[in-house]
Amino acid sequence: MSQSEEMAALLHESIAALLREAAETHHVVYRITDGDDPDWASWYADWLLSLSELPELLGARPVRSALVHALVQLDRDYGAVSPDQQWEAWYAERLPGLLP
Repeated sequence: MSQSEEMAALLHESIAALLREAAETHHVVYRITDGDDPDWASWYADWLLSLSELPELLGARPVRSALVHALVQLDRDYGAVSPDQQWEAWYAERLPGLLP
């Protein structure tokens, strides 16, 4: 594995960990509805931009609306493809490429 491939793998692992943490936190916050939140992508985007290291990992702070859109698109694509991979890892591999 080349150095750039190793760096990309580390980036993806770090983003996946943040997405997992966001999911766990979201479930706690929305425990009364068992995690059900029709506007989940907005909540995730706010949390990822304000309370996580995502902007530093990406090297820039994404525009909130772009992050919301990317999360919704990833959710749709993941549902359509139904990969064997955990959603966090699948999203993490694709998220940086969806953000301007």
